Amino acid sequence: MTHNKALTIFALLVFTTLTIYSQDSYDMQDQRHSDTLDTKNKMSTWQMMKYDGLSVYGGVKHVYTSPLRWKGKDWLTFGGVIAGNAILLAVDEPADDVFKKQGDGVPDLIKEAGFRFGKPLLNYGLTTSVYTLGLITKNEKIRRTGVLLIASATAGGLLQTLGKTAVGRARPLEGEGNLSFRFWSNEAGYHSFPSGHAILAFTTAHAFAKQFDNLFVKGGIYALGLVTPVSRLWDGAHWLTDVTLGLVMSVFIVDSVDNYLKKDKRYAFGSKKHKIRWNLRVGVGQIGVVGRF
Repeated sequence: MTHNKALTIFALLVFTTLTIYSQDSYDMQDQRHSDTLDTKNKMSTWQMMKYDGLSVYGGVKHVYTSPLRWKGKDWLTFGGVIAGNAILLAVDEPADDVFKKQGDGVPDLIKEAGFRFGKPLLNYGLTTSVYTLGLITKNEKIRRTGVLLIASATAGGLLQTLGKTAVGRARPLEGEGNLSFRFWSNEAGYHSFPSGHAILAFTTAHAFAKQFDNLFVKGGIYALGLVTPVSRLWDGAHWLTDVTLGLVMSVFIVDSVDNYLKKDKRYAFGSKKHKIRWNLRVGVGQIGVVGRF
């Protein structure tokens, strides 16, 4: 019953998000013109799918090759993240106790919903739904968002899978402490670092939030995205450092894919629209409104 309720809640959240987002996108259209520039008229559905597939591939590749393009400031940021996470190791075990005590008072429905949202099946269901909506409506903004979601989830999913297996960190539930490792372990109990649920959930949240300017909407999306990472701490499935690194990775991955799509100008919705400035002009024997383009 709890499982069904959790899925129902997230189905409603997905529907609400898609409705708001599609409405936001169509509000940007001008007298029924879509956000698409030339692709709507020149590309068939199959051609758009091939084009978007290449965009996903390019985005994932851009994420993995990013360190090759880093400058001094980027390496300092990277070092700061590593140093910060290393410092947090000191509070891993106390934080685990605190979060598990908090988790005792959290409704199972919320924890279950958080757990499900970080699962690949539900997460990819959401991302592909967004892309499919953009494909069917031939709306370039929604298509681009779908590409951003899919590329980010793919890049993050592969990284966390490799990282978990290679590091082999023991989960809190194993009772071995936060510095117990079995490198290249296939056991689920030693797949704690980094948190895959945190990466998938917050990658999706960050990618969605970047599409809105309204701070309240952004805040709501980020709040939903944090339910999954925190729920993993409540359940004792991850250490605090597993989750914090997962969140940082999510932001880096989404921003990297987004920068690739912008830099290569893969999508260019709404870039040629000019605003009209209206001015009231009053003169001898005349009054009127003048629009300047």
